[in-house]
Amino acid sequence: MTFKVVYSGAAKDDLRRIYEYIAFELSEPPVASNQAKRIMETVRSLEEMPSRFRLYESEPWRSRGLHVVPVNNYLIFYMIDDEASTVKIVRIMYGGRNIKTQLEETDGM
Repeated sequence: MTFKVVYSGAAKDDLRRIYEYIAFELSEPPVASNQAKRIMETVRSLEEMPSRFRLYESEPWRSRGLHVVPVNNYLIFYMIDDEASTVKIVRIMYGGRNIKTQLEETDGM
């Protein structure tokens, strides 16, 4: 079964901000492009067997079915809708940030 992957507005903003931070703040456009590419490739891989990655360990997100997959220093958070065969990318965050605070501020979970 193949799943359709969709990005939330917050996840799209997250990816753009990650790219901009690395490219402009750190002055490393090639590194920014490569990091964004690795994140997007991992997201695309969720079309097949998205449940292979672990549930996020903290509540209430674990009970809601929030999964997490690491990509270098970043974390991709997503939810699976088996009935609609859809994977929704909820957020993409730097792993060193306060994840709990970021998730609490995320709408639609």
